[in-house]
Amino acid sequence: MPTSSISSSQPSQDQYLKTLLESARPFLRGELEFVDPKLPSLVAVLRSVGAGECWHKHGSFLDHLVDIYKILKLWKAQDSVCLCGLFHSAYSNSYVNLAIFDPSTGRDTVRDHVGEAAERLIHLFCIVPRQPLIHDDLLFKYSDSELVEHLKVSEVSLRNAKEKGVFDGDESWRKKVQALVPASGITIKHIKTGEDVLVSRRVVAVFLMMTMADFSDQLFGFQDALFDNSNGRLEFSGNSFTALWPGDGKPGLWLNSISRMGAIYSLLVREEEIFIEERKRGNDNGLDRDRDEDLELVIPPVFAKCTKVLDAGDQKAARELYWEGVCDMSKGELGLDGVEKVLRMSVEKNPYVGEPYVVLAQICLSQGRYEEAEKEAERGLTLLLEWGSPWDKRMSWEGWVAWARVLVMKAREKSWPQTSWGILNLGLVR
Repeated sequence: MPTSSISSSQPSQDQYLKTLLESARPFLRGELEFVDPKLPSLVAVLRSVGAGECWHKHGSFLDHLVDIYKILKLWKAQDSVCLCGLFHSAYSNSYVNLAIFDPSTGRDTVRDHVGEAAERLIHLFCIVPRQPLIHDDLLFKYSDSELVEHLKVSEVSLRNAKEKGVFDGDESWRKKVQALVPASGITIKHIKTGEDVLVSRRVVAVFLMMTMADFSDQLFGFQDALFDNSNGRLEFSGNSFTALWPGDGKPGLWLNSISRMGAIYSLLVREEEIFIEERKRGNDNGLDRDRDEDLELVIPPVFAKCTKVLDAGDQKAARELYWEGVCDMSKGELGLDGVEKVLRMSVEKNPYVGEPYVVLAQICLSQGRYEEAEKEAERGLTLLLEWGSPWDKRMSWEGWVAWARVLVMKAREKSWPQTSWGILNLGLVR
């Protein structure tokens, strides 16, 4: 069945980093035809209908659409899901008013471009009330501690099901998943017509993963200001509509929310795997297309393959420490040793984003600590490639990746410029 579990055999860190880089290279080089021969023409279609002229949170709508495709492709999502990401707001949706295709006349047009499976997902994505579905009906139904506990016990449940054929539907984590998103799916109201729409559990899971990608690409400090997200839980409770865009460029407090999405996604995937395993042991090996069982559920690599929940307080403290460190360099109050200290405190509280490791690597290089620099730069580069989007959005993802690769290269060469002009001369990555 097309559901992806974590493999027991893990590649070496060096091989894993090479694999990540190979997957990312066509995006880094702008060679979209090597990702999918149809991709350049699909991007041209979006450009021709004005997506590049639309404002969207952190840039243009076209950039955002291509970025979501990129993230989903790097996460190994199947083609129909990636194409849904590329056209995910084409008919407008519950979050944004960006209908670049008329939903009453444009479905055939979109279907001709992306195929029936992708267009169906795109249309569903645009008509579901995504804020209530993702947040009110899923995220806000769990406490962080409950998610941590359910992740732990569900791993044991899945192992017992697959290795021993033991199925216990009365386990609390399974009963909760089944109550929130039954095997038969959930019925939601069409956001424009109010009609009932049945959404399968696997589609709910895919939309949850897509929201993780969506939020990671577009959220930064501006949204925190808009919604008074001072506690870092992204509950959209505030209404500071006078917040000025783009603000100070500070990384946003969205990681706790996305880590919770990832945890719930893992629970849905595990429940699906147990559900299908139990059916297989009853000699039913067929695909139930009414449940969208041909839709693959891949595990995003972020938050240790969606097995960790980042505490909101730790997230905020880590962000403030990082900001203090990187901004202090212009003031010189902490000194290089002081900056390194606060950055190490930052990654201790939040080890799931790459930029603090990258900055640490540069500090180590400047002091001739090449082995430490290589370790930090490789860790930062790995995380950046896993996310497919930057946490510190003052620079592009491509820029962060290129800089991290320079640091890895120089650490392995055991050399670093000792002049300002030498720093400016960096750039080539072999």
